[in-house]
Amino acid sequence: MRRAVILVLDGLRRDTVTPDSMPNLHALSQQGAWFAAHRSVFPSVTRCCSAAFSTGCHPARNGLQGNTVALVEGGRFVLRDAGEPDFLDHKQAATGARIEVPTMADRVAAHGGLAVYSNGSPGACRAHDPNGVARARNRATGWGGGSSFGTAVDADGDATVIRAFIDEAVNGPYAISLAWCCEPDHLQHLVPLGSPEALAVLRRADDRVAEVAAAVEGRRARDEDVLFLIASDHGHDTVADVVDVNAALEAAGARRGPGDDGLTAVANGNTALLFALPGREADAARALEALRGMDWAGTVLDAEGLRAHGQAPRHHLFGAVALRTWDAPNEYGVPGMCLMAKPDFGKPGRLGFGMHGALGIGEQGPTLLALGAAFPPSRVTAPTSLVDIAPTVLAHLGLPVDGMDGRALQPVPAEVA
Repeated sequence: MRRAVILVLDGLRRDTVTPDSMPNLHALSQQGAWFAAHRSVFPSVTRCCSAAFSTGCHPARNGLQGNTVALVEGGRFVLRDAGEPDFLDHKQAATGARIEVPTMADRVAAHGGLAVYSNGSPGACRAHDPNGVARARNRATGWGGGSSFGTAVDADGDATVIRAFIDEAVNGPYAISLAWCCEPDHLQHLVPLGSPEALAVLRRADDRVAEVAAAVEGRRARDEDVLFLIASDHGHDTVADVVDVNAALEAAGARRGPGDDGLTAVANGNTALLFALPGREADAARALEALRGMDWAGTVLDAEGLRAHGQAPRHHLFGAVALRTWDAPNEYGVPGMCLMAKPDFGKPGRLGFGMHGALGIGEQGPTLLALGAAFPPSRVTAPTSLVDIAPTVLAHLGLPVDGMDGRALQPVPAEVA
């Protein structure tokens, strides 16, 4: 039987995988296809990435636009955190759908099924199985016969999740077994990239790689054809400053004060998504014009720009601003500095620590390693994307890959080094 095992280490920058920091993953990278030009989606935030990962489609088609979005409820915008367990229910009520295209869970439900084990947010976990057809165990919830872990969002919690993942999923009957660890993402938001604390959590994550790799070899010893993917959703850059995008739009006259719930910039890490209700078209145009003149605005996207970056002017989204990034190193020599949009819900800014969401070199430098018969040792330099993972997995299982934005990555492309 063909199977797929996927281990996601949230927030792992590709260039941090070295013999010193992650010896197990680095050694494995010499045994399979290492995708050296792999990219995230836009914005490069986890819940948005989770939907792209599970569907093989960009946000323009799967409908999950960011970590936080503005939904129309009662004729006004209400900000909703996509990490909350009930987010997709609010989204369905506001837009008509949870996720607008089939997920891997939907596609394999009658072909061996999917098990997802996650120490991330419950909302991100639901993005992998919005229709409840899989077995799911999450730190805060569970369904399909799976219970919650009750784990902390840290490396110890990841260790607990991976032990259960190996016992119940990798060694179970599922066509696809998916584990999503919260590290190194969680700690990189709290300490400087490259610091001793950040390097220590990389080594803890590397221990999880070794454990799952050993379990995969156990399945292969039973003459099973197992595709093993080790991936991340995005990387991190270092926050140099925090920008209040809504205050800037108020100063430009596009917003009618702090209480304006008809036009808003919604923070998604280093990006702000721009939403406007009908009748605010002139203010929306004024907002885009003002942002183009801001020195902290790296890339300002109108409707055409949204489409070029995998988004679409749907569900009242009219634009976005990816804040400025540059390649200078932080205090520990890790390249990639960024500006961060002032967070919503009273969350703090994170000066000097890691963040993601935009188009910088770190945040758009996630990890992808494929190990299996179709992926001989190689360093693939052809561009790949997060949306290529689902079709690659389904192609391995011999299932259709129609209706996706991504493409199957087997056979390995000729552009290798």
